[in-house]
Amino acid sequence: MPQVKTAISIPEALFEQVERLVEDLDISRSRLFALAVEELVKRHESLKMLEAINAANAESRSESEQKHRRRMRNKHRALVEGQW
Repeated sequence: MPQVKTAISIPEALFEQVERLVEDLDISRSRLFALAVEELVKRHESLKMLEAINAANAESRSESEQKHRRRMRNKHRALVEGQW
């Protein structure tokens, strides 16, 4: 996969935490930042999906459908929150 170089600015205290973490994990800073951004992108996509599901749930008409959708929404939320 092609790589792109970029420069970022972060607070010094955060940089020091990053340095300790890459040492503990035995990975490069670049790999750590790539993993972190990948995780953030996945979270964002999950939140967008959850918002779409919730919007669709808001349109339900019957009481039984609303109850079913609430149960499914709660189950999905529990699954997603467990990943974070």
